[in-house]
Formats: sequence, structure tokens, C-alpha cells
Amino acid sequence: MSALLKLPVIKNQTAFNLERWDELCSDEQLAKLGWRIETDRNGTILMNFPAEYSHGGKQSDISHVLCQTLPDGRTTVECPISTSEGIKVADVAWVSKSRLAKIGGRTALKSAPEICVEVLSPRNTRREIEEKRALYFEAGAKEVWICERDGRMRFFLKAKPAVDAGASTLCPEMPPKIDS
Repeated sequence: MSALLKLPVIKNQTAFNLERWDELCSDEQLAKLGWRIETDRNGTILMNFPAEYSHGGKQSDISHVLCQTLPDGRTTVECPISTSEGIKVADVAWVSKSRLAKIGGRTALKSAPEICVEVLSPRNTRREIEEKRALYFEAGAKEVWICERDGRMRFFLKAKPAVDAGASTLCPEMPPKIDS
């Protein structure tokens, strides 16, 4: 007898993710928690520590630059994105209007916006951030930015997803450091 538990195959991960996220977003008890959540590929809730003040400041500053320099799209914070490993929430995201028409709807995006940004918190691990970067690229992101705790920006492009490009191609006006 095998001690392994065989999980059912999820035929359409995106549809599953979106349905589960809708369910979680409508849960009144969950809404009362002060935690940020994501899900894994099985819909299990992954809880994250609440963000600190400087985290929100960096999100705001990055969002402001994106809004000012890329007006033909939509900028948002805390953006839920369906990935092959469940719903992951980008701290900041920018999506063009044409792409939003394809991936929008419901309570989470069906795939990644062109730009996904992670603002590092004290409890983030490098492995966690590298996994999220890979998942965003796999889900269709063209660029993934990492804002270090000191405000230094790192820019990763889909063509070379493991190499810091030093600047964004979609938003070359983004400064190399956020001063929040």
C-alpha cells in the first residue's frame, strides 16, 4: 500500500484559479483578516505577513511613474494573477488596454500583465521571489521588476529572465532607485 496521496488532475488551471479566487474574495470571514493571501495550484490559501509602511510607499511611487509615463494602459497595486501554481499577487502591475481586454474580467487576471513588480519585504526569500518571477514570465509578463528593500530597482526581461537588464524597455523613464 502506498502512503502517497494522489491529487486529482486539474484540467484547466486558469479556470480553477479564477473560480477559487472568486470564492475567496466573496468570503466575509476571510475579508476580516489583516493578512495578504495568494493560493497554490490546489487552491490552498497561502498567507503573507501584512506589508510595512515603506512597502506601500514604494508601491505608490512605482505606480505613479507608470501612470505618468505609460498612459495607454492601466496601473494597479495588489494585482491577482492566475499562474500555473495558483493565484500570485504582484505588488504593482501595468497592463496595456489591448491586453487587459483579453486577460481581464472577474476578480483576478487570466494571465500576467506586461509589467509585474515585486516590492521586497523583510520576510521575502530570494527563492520565493525567483519563483514568482518565473511564474509571471510563464504567465505572459514581458518584464518583471524587483524593488529591493533599499529602493534599488532590478529589471528582468522575458528574453533573458535571469539577468538584470539594468533598465526597463517598456518604461525607460523608471528610475534605478525609488526613494520611499
